[in-house]
Amino acid sequence: MSDRSLRGTRLGGSSMESEEGVELAPRQLAVYDCPAGHVTKLPFSVEAEVPAVWECQCGAEAVLRDGEVPQAKAVKPARTHWDMLLERRSVDDLEVLLQERLAKLRNGTLHQRRSA
Repeated sequence: MSDRSLRGTRLGGSSMESEEGVELAPRQLAVYDCPAGHVTKLPFSVEAEVPAVWECQCGAEAVLRDGEVPQAKAVKPARTHWDMLLERRSVDDLEVLLQERLAKLRNGTLHQRRSA
């Protein structure tokens, strides 16, 4: 009998609650301008801290209208495998290792791992 009680309604599709007497929280409208000319308008709570930068629909960084332009942070360059290797060994040590491995490869004494 319980399946008859759901007849005529879309489950989860619409709410039976009305918005009568509901008071929304105070809001402020933040407007962001994209370098490509897009304008994004977002409502924030009056109590919220509005970010200076927002990602635009095109993927660029949109800046808050009438706001301060944030300064770019200094970005650390990514460490490469070569950089990490040089932290452990000097170039002279690496040259010696290379010559040893080449000699073993030429002599046929270097055994390569077999992949399973």
